Order: sequence, then C-alpha cells, then structure tokens
Amino acid sequence: MHLEHYGLKESPFSITPDPRYVFLSERHRDALAHLLYGIGKGGSGGFVQLTGEVGTGKTTLCRLLLEQLPENTRVALVLNPRLTPVELVETVCEELKLDIDGRRGSIKGLVDTLNTFLLDAYAQGLRVVLIVDEAQQLSVDALEQVRLLTNLETPTQKLLQIILLGQPELRTLLERQDLRQLAQRITARYHLTPLDADECEAYVRHRMAVAGSRKLPFTRLGLRALYQRSGGVPRLINIIADRALMAGFARETEAIGERLVDLAADETLPGHTRYYLRRYGRWAALALIVAAGAFATWWMTRPKPAPPPEPPPAPVAEPAPDRAATLADALGAIDGADLMAWTQLLARWQVSSNEASVADAARCQPQVFPGFDCLRGHATLDQLARFDRPLILELESGGRKGLGLLRGIGADKVQLDFAGVSHTLTRDELARIWQGGFAVAWRLPDDVPARLKLGDSGTGVGWVKRQLARHDGHADAGFGPATYDAALEERVRKLQTAYGLNADGIVGPETLFALAALAPEGPHLARNVE
Repeated sequence: MHLEHYGLKESPFSITPDPRYVFLSERHRDALAHLLYGIGKGGSGGFVQLTGEVGTGKTTLCRLLLEQLPENTRVALVLNPRLTPVELVETVCEELKLDIDGRRGSIKGLVDTLNTFLLDAYAQGLRVVLIVDEAQQLSVDALEQVRLLTNLETPTQKLLQIILLGQPELRTLLERQDLRQLAQRITARYHLTPLDADECEAYVRHRMAVAGSRKLPFTRLGLRALYQRSGGVPRLINIIADRALMAGFARETEAIGERLVDLAADETLPGHTRYYLRRYGRWAALALIVAAGAFATWWMTRPKPAPPPEPPPAPVAEPAPDRAATLADALGAIDGADLMAWTQLLARWQVSSNEASVADAARCQPQVFPGFDCLRGHATLDQLARFDRPLILELESGGRKGLGLLRGIGADKVQLDFAGVSHTLTRDELARIWQGGFAVAWRLPDDVPARLKLGDSGTGVGWVKRQLARHDGHADAGFGPATYDAALEERVRKLQTAYGLNADGIVGPETLFALAALAPEGPHLARNVE
C-alpha cells in the first residue's frame, strides 16, 4: 500500500541486487575500471585488490564485472573463502569444470591439472581469472597457496589473474611480513568509499525514478538526514529510506523530512548515537550536571600545584612532502600504469570490452571505433579545464615517462590518478612533471564526419548546429537548413577562440572535441579539489 501512496510500481530500496537499480558513482566507476583491468583489458597477471566497507557495493560491482566479461574469459568465482589450501584449489578446479577425480586431497595433482588447463587455455587465446569474494576471511596458508598459483606462467605471460574482493581487514592482513611476497604482486589496488552527499541524493533519485516515481517524496532536509544517518553507505541508505517510506505512508504524508528519516534510522539502526541520546538523553544530562558540580568543588579545594617548568622549545616543523617528486619516482617503475590510465578513461565513458580493447584505445587513432574518437595534442591546464572532460596527461621527469588520468581541476590544485592511486597536486607541482602533452577520447554520433567546412551539408552539420546552440544559449540556434554556411562558419570561429583553438572556421578533431564536450552526458572534471 505504501508503494501506491508514493506512485511506485515496486519497492525502490530493496537490498536484493537488481541490475536496473545499479547506480555508479565516480568511485564505483573507478573500481570497475580496476576490475576490468585485472580481467584482461591489458593486465599482465598478478593480483587486483578491491576493498570497501560493508554495504558499499563490492558485490554489485562483482556482478557487473561478470556481466561484462569478454567471450574469451573463463572465471572461477570463490564465494566461501573459509577453506583449507587443498579445498581452495579443489574449488577453483570445480569452478573451471575440470575433471579432478582421483586427485582430490593432493595439492600436486590438483595444481598439475590446473596448469594443464591453463596452458591449453593460453594456446586457445583464452584468459582465465580467479575472483575471491570476502577475501579477508582467507587463512594465511590459503593466501600463500593463492600466491603460488600465480607462478603458473609461460616465459612471457602469467596464466592466471586473480582478483581479491574484501573488507578493509584485507588490507591489514596483507601488511603482514609473512605475506609480503603476495603484497608485492598486487598490480592494482582500490578502496571503495561511501557516497558523498550529492551522490547520495542522486542515488535516491535514481532508484525512485526506476521504481516509477514522478516526484521525489524526500525533502532537502530529509535527504541530508538520510546521508548523515547512513554515512553514504548504499545498503544503509536502502534500509533507512525504505522504512521512512512506510513511516510516511502510516502518517499519510506526501513529504518525508528529517524527523521521519531520523525515526526510521532509530528503528532500523538502534546502535546509532542519536538513538541513545533520545532514549537516555535526560539521564545523561543529569549525570553531567552532577559530575560538573563535583568537579567544580574539587577544583576550588585542590592543593595549588608548583609553577610548571619552562616549556621546551617548539620543534622545528617538518618540511611538507614533495608530492611531485613522489609521483616522479613512480614514473616508469610500475608495470601496466599506462594501460591503467586508459582503462580508467574507458570506464568513465562506459566503453565495453565488445566495443574496444584498452590496447586499441591506447593507440589513439582518430576513430577508435564508430562513435568514439581519440585525439593527442598539447595545451595549457586552463585550456583543458574549458573542455571539462577527464583526460590523460603525458607525464615526464628525469627521462622517465608515464600516463596519468586527470580527474579534477580546482582553483589551486588538480586531482590526478597514476597506477590506480589518486594524487592531489598544486598546479606548480604538476608543472614539474607535465609539459602540456595530453590524450583524450570521447563519444559522439557515429554519423558525424571527421572534418566539416564551408559548403558541407548533412546530419553532421545539423549536429554542429545543435552543439553550438548549447554554447550560445539559444534554444532555436540548432535548427534550420543543415548547411555549413558563412554564418555557421563564423559561429565555429567564435567557439574556437573561446577554447583557445586555431580559429580557422573548420571543424576538425580539436573542434569536434570542443563541440562534443558541450553535451551534459558523459564524465566531467571534478571542480572541488582540496
């Protein structure tokens, strides 16, 4: 009944995974990029590690990953890691549908069977991946056995790639001295954090819209309370929001504000602080008054202490870490870092493995595939900021080179990802390792040609007019004859001048990128970089 009250066709906040309700925040897209990288879009073997708090969406990402696997991939998925080393290898063989009759209980027999399968899969061009969920529950012996499986290799390539999904305890576990060999083989790490306040609101709006709602019942204060009480954890958002909807129906109200959200959180999450303050607040306040009175009495009657000694001189402040130097030292030292940058960029544009491989994109041909173009060039940071799209920066220091993904540009700082690790640098620090080289890929209609000029006509010209309408702020500027006339040429020149491009009035690759960047769809640069 409460669904009908809010115009919903189904429950929008069920905790049962449903692909229709998947909401990918920026961090979820990054995490999926790491997983895709490990699955085989350029990975070179070893481990990929994804951690996150309970309820942040690790299992959902795993399901998305399995849905996007290339056809040449074979996966062994281990959901129950509380296994002995022998049981673990048996489970891997069973997941890959290998015949292990007569070899059960024998590590050597099982590994030999697995090795034979991996060599045969390699000969057929197949990629084999082991995914271990809840990996923080693996014993040290089981983790060591998993590491030994990565020793199965040819002279040029690892035969098995392994993805470890787990709670934050997994990171602590892998810091153990006796597991340092495994930790050194982790080629990509990512920690999935909760949603921020804006993403929490977008998450709620998305799920309500999928369920059929035409109007969001949560007020602005209600959304703020929902974020504060859930901490941005998607599972807790679902639990609290679902209970708040029922509470709103019971009170026959159309709007769900802060009070109803707090009430729902108190009932569903009784361990939260506000629950205890509400229930025991008066007793706590009385105890605090009594304690304050006792402290005041003691303070007035206490013995007077001797004067304190002279304080020691203040310590000299440590110099701030040289973030540019730290990043410069990593250039050229991490295998697969360049492919990781391209993987992250493709993930932001939601390019599937069926559309293009990371290796194809990294070659940056003018057209990676129909509807997805690529461009290399040189520009200033302010020029790149105008495009408002994530880009790949060509970094260099002391003869060492590498690629990083530019994710955000603020007034004084930039956010840059290198080898899956986020770095916040000042503009001056970035200038020490970046001389202006960049690469970028973007989506656009596949019927738009690579070059348009005066006298051309067709759908491509119509698209240019519509994009310029966004830039000019005139709703009717994108209509009229689809002909590249003198008036349109002049408008193109103005756009080129605004973006710091050569104002020749011809729509080439750089101008195509500028026009495509005017669309609201697709990823954008973060602006609040601290």
